[in-house]
Amino acid sequence: CKMFAFTGDNPSSLAGMCLSGNDIGVSLGTSDTVFMKLKQPIPLSEGHILICPVSCEQYMALICNKNGSLTRERINQMHTGGSWTEFNKLLDSTPRGNFGYIGLYYDVEEIVPNLEGIYRYDKAGNSIEKFPSAEIEIRALIEGQFLAKRAMIEDLNIICGENTKVIVTGGASVNDSILQVISDIFATPVYKLAYANSAAFGAAYRAADCMASCGENNEDIVADNTNLIFVCKPFEDCRQIYDPMVTRFREIVGNLQPRRY
Repeated sequence: CKMFAFTGDNPSSLAGMCLSGNDIGVSLGTSDTVFMKLKQPIPLSEGHILICPVSCEQYMALICNKNGSLTRERINQMHTGGSWTEFNKLLDSTPRGNFGYIGLYYDVEEIVPNLEGIYRYDKAGNSIEKFPSAEIEIRALIEGQFLAKRAMIEDLNIICGENTKVIVTGGASVNDSILQVISDIFATPVYKLAYANSAAFGAAYRAADCMASCGENNEDIVADNTNLIFVCKPFEDCRQIYDPMVTRFREIVGNLQPRRY
């Protein structure tokens, strides 16, 4: 009987998604989780830096947001009665950038940034009580969630670009309208896995790799990302729209929570 130091569900998902280079994994569930490989550890005041589950010479960054799918479901229920078809129609009907409106939705105390409450802003940066329409609120919610994630990724000195892929998993990864927003904000194409249960796949890969390292299996254990399904790519003007919005997001959070950004 051989015993190995094993790993948890999020590191297993990283292994199962076969992230390489500057690829970014995004799990869209009750909590939204962003994870990626790092060659060198970068100290974070919030978030986690772990040993990479598939290479002892690399590291893994993991940042978890508590306000994920449950917050999306609440706003969907409020404006459409729970119809994701109608939710997507409203999301798709608004322009990228949302006329300058930005929303931060933290139904419960968030981990990163450490805030709680609902914050809405107009194009001029003024705090407002409500948005003028349901479609603007829906886009403000989705854009706000992923502007936050891009800001956190940039804190790790990772700049999304042509050589980056976002690979999504989790319940909301079936929503192509949300994935298009992710693609535009991150300025990179978005892919889904061709198989389900990435954490289980990654755990099996980790187990096989451990056995191979002990000489139990002479075959090379190689996980690759050939089992990806292309979903969408960003529009050409995405950086023109979202780079300033990331800056605005940082300024808003900085005012709400001094010293964080």
